[in-house]
Amino acid sequence: MMPPLADAQRRHLAQLARAYETQLARHGYDGVLLYSGCAHRHFADDQHASFATYGHFLHWVPLAGLEHSWLLIRPGHKPCLYFHAPRDFWHQPPRLPEEPWVDAFEVVPREASEAPRLPAGRFAVLGEVSAAQRLGAEANPEALTRALDELRVRKSDYEVACLREANRRALAGHAAARDAFLAGGAELDCQLAYLKAARIRESELPYQSIVGINAHGGVLHYQHYDLEAPARAHSLLVDGGHRFRGYCADITRSWAGPAASDDYRALLVGMDHLQRQLVEALAPGVCYVTMQEKMHQGLAELLVAHGLVKASAEAAFETGITRAFCPHGLGHLLGLQVHDLGGRQDRQGHPLPPPPTHPALRLTRELEAGMAITVEPGLYVIPMLLDPLRQGAAADLLDWARVEALGAHGGIRIEDNVVITATGRDNLTRDLEFIP
Repeated sequence: MMPPLADAQRRHLAQLARAYETQLARHGYDGVLLYSGCAHRHFADDQHASFATYGHFLHWVPLAGLEHSWLLIRPGHKPCLYFHAPRDFWHQPPRLPEEPWVDAFEVVPREASEAPRLPAGRFAVLGEVSAAQRLGAEANPEALTRALDELRVRKSDYEVACLREANRRALAGHAAARDAFLAGGAELDCQLAYLKAARIRESELPYQSIVGINAHGGVLHYQHYDLEAPARAHSLLVDGGHRFRGYCADITRSWAGPAASDDYRALLVGMDHLQRQLVEALAPGVCYVTMQEKMHQGLAELLVAHGLVKASAEAAFETGITRAFCPHGLGHLLGLQVHDLGGRQDRQGHPLPPPPTHPALRLTRELEAGMAITVEPGLYVIPMLLDPLRQGAAADLLDWARVEALGAHGGIRIEDNVVITATGRDNLTRDLEFIP
């Protein structure tokens, strides 16, 4: 590990210990036991589903994929890591790395997978657990869990460094996927190129990559990979991430193919400009619901400027045309989960639901220094959303021939990962210098 990163991690763990001590005292607990979780077998099968280590455990222990392990946090005591390392000749047992962060824990290697016994006192057990009652503890108490969720909303310097490195690795994959597409590759070829360049197994990605050529780029969570390249390559959309020490990158890029229309190419440039403008508007105190509205106002201006809407930008916005072209939210919190915790609640855990006009918005609170978020405006040709406009008041406001011609291109999404700073923002995706 790079020494500056190791130093930042030590500070992160010390800060986390102080924060846990405060929250445990506030909620009346003597300690908390965090469970890493474990993979589950498919029904009537001997194969296991993919697994993600519980986020609050991963907040302390940077070992994504670690199973059957437990972490006991007690104020005034060194955190105790019950590290599951069974004797096994079928599989490679997990091993702790020789890194400085390990010294921050009392490590108890064990073959057993069940929960350790707890000392006397009032304890909470967090995670996917069934042992809390046997241990005399409380399972996932709501108030404490919400408070610990909030600790993940603002990132430490160490966490920002991990997010930056995850971005660097993911962008290597994006560049390779683009090159495979421009060389005539199919969706599967693009995904394989992504994995090779990013140096990651598919099972270790934070989410399944979206690789959509042509109209597939208009399927928001497109889940397949065609094996054959299309006869005409109009466009490519790749939504792909990475993990570094558990922290997730979540990046989307769109590219014009050899058969792309002039309209698509112009819109691609316009969307990139809009996305950059939205990022530049980010700062502490900015409400993300307001940013959602700014995205739609920008989309309205873009649609009018390029002739897809034959009316004013105000009309495109007020009649809901832009929502048909972009039904998703502008972004979300990012961290140990791709859609990280706390985006729809305030500091006290009170719910902050999305507005009725933007039900898919996952981040509804004011931005604060330390938040890591995504900024991902989109523009898509989705028939099931656009067709209702043909029957309503907006029917005559669109140039339907130009809209339909864009259908072969699917859509455009440009997504960066951004950390809010005390004075503005730090775009981890556009600026790749690694600064722990």
